[in-house]
Amino acid sequence: MAKEKILVVEDDDDILQLLKYNLAKDGYRVTGVDSGEEALKAVKLSTPDLILLDLMLPGVDGLEVCRELKRDGRTGKIPIIMLTAKGEEADIVTGLELGADDYITKPFSPRVVLARVRTVLRRRQTEPLAAEEPIKIHEIVIHPGHHEVLVEDRPLVDLTVTEFRLLYMLASRPGWVFSRAQIVKGVHGDDYPASDRSVDVQIVSLRKKLGSCGKYLETVRGIGYRFKG
Repeated sequence: MAKEKILVVEDDDDILQLLKYNLAKDGYRVTGVDSGEEALKAVKLSTPDLILLDLMLPGVDGLEVCRELKRDGRTGKIPIIMLTAKGEEADIVTGLELGADDYITKPFSPRVVLARVRTVLRRRQTEPLAAEEPIKIHEIVIHPGHHEVLVEDRPLVDLTVTEFRLLYMLASRPGWVFSRAQIVKGVHGDDYPASDRSVDVQIVSLRKKLGSCGKYLETVRGIGYRFKG
């Protein structure tokens, strides 16, 4: 049976061909385009199962593509992995706030890309978290089965799968300090090729989405993070 369909959006032809080759070799059905305008057209023609999206595109850039897709009910659930250059942390955080699921920094190894793609697709296919009872802490209510978070009785509808799992993990054990390595393992599973810095970026995005309740995600210097009990 054919694997999932992936849309690669990258204006550097060498990188585009490299990604298409390695993804196709791994069994995925791959389509490639080199601009934001073409990406939006391609998604309308045939909905992909995942999008690899370069942020630095001519014309309509990657952030605008992400914004357009995430605010459309027909395309809002498509997983997006951003492809970014070093030094674009502000854009990475913005992309995560818009609903992107993950990011990969250039230059990258094709093996890392394949691992990230498999992980994001696997998370989308897994059943909801087993616990049925919601977690209620401070002004936050987390409903695991519904994949819903309420902050001061208002739903946060734009949390990515990664952000939801991260928040759930920390809030499940308030006051407990988790190292960055523990967070990566708990959120993504074993053998996930993520750096400590990627956890920091996800925390920054999650704090912004939580608004005034972001203060409960505390940094423990030299160790990691905890949810204030």
